[in-house]
Amino acid sequence: MARSCAICGKASMGGFNPQSSGNNRVRTHRRYEPNLQSRIVVIDGRPQRALVCTRCSRTLTKAARTGA
Repeated sequence: MARSCAICGKASMGGFNPQSSGNNRVRTHRRYEPNLQSRIVVIDGRPQRALVCTRCSRTLTKAARTGA
C-alpha cells in the first residue's frame, strides 16, 4: 500500500526537479512526498496507530483543544 494519510488520503505526487529548469530543457522526474507522522488516531471508535499528515495532525490537536 502506498504511504498516504489515514484521514485525508494525501499521497505522493510526481513532478520535475526545479534545478533542471531554465535554459536546460532536460527535465528530471522526482517525487514529492507528504510529511507523514505516526500518530494515535481514533478510527471506528478505537484508538489506532496510523500515518497522518501534519496538516491533519494540527487540525486534530486544534479540535481537541477547543473540545469539539
